Amino acid sequence: MIQFYMTPGSCSTGIHILLEEVGELFEVHIVNLLAGDQFKPEYLAINPKASIPSLVRKDGIALTDFQSIAWWLARTYPRRALLPDGLDAELQVLERMNYAVNTLHGQGFARIFTTEKFCANPAEHQAIQAQGREIIDQGFALVHQWLEGQEYLVGNRYSIADAALFYVEFWANYTQVPLPPNCQEHFKRLLERPPVRQVLTEEGYASILRSWRH
Repeated sequence: MIQFYMTPGSCSTGIHILLEEVGELFEVHIVNLLAGDQFKPEYLAINPKASIPSLVRKDGIALTDFQSIAWWLARTYPRRALLPDGLDAELQVLERMNYAVNTLHGQGFARIFTTEKFCANPAEHQAIQAQGREIIDQGFALVHQWLEGQEYLVGNRYSIADAALFYVEFWANYTQVPLPPNCQEHFKRLLERPPVRQVLTEEGYASILRSWRH
């Protein structure tokens, strides 16, 4: 069975959703980041980067970042159509997934959630967080343009890029960062997908589902 290492409400939520989308059986292992589980020897043996998510395939090979896991799931379960047809469209999915993970998450929200990693001096933390918020706002403004006239990040077909965008939209909603209209509609659209609703309920965020019904 696939072994999935995740933290509820984190970027691993996007992978959790994709695992439900493909319908594969998997075993969940909760990594408590606040308790330092990511630094335990048994986890470092799986993922020396001490990060999440991690996924250990049935053949024992570990995948240890969002993009590689998402792409492997899409390629391994082609009938789920998590990648578009054609090389150029697939490349666009990868580009936009990377933007959500590397820029909105890695440069924007990371400055707000883990400010101390960018600067140890507390006197600089407010400025770093403000910079993170600027990156987030600019990033969602660009995504708003990408979504103009279409339901998903690449055309009108759900893909692995949408799962990546969803988790940063989820963070924006949870931290009360306003989303531009097209991102709001994308977030609402994904909240209607059964795998998304199942994952949010399992991870303890059913209240978000209730709040967006009104």
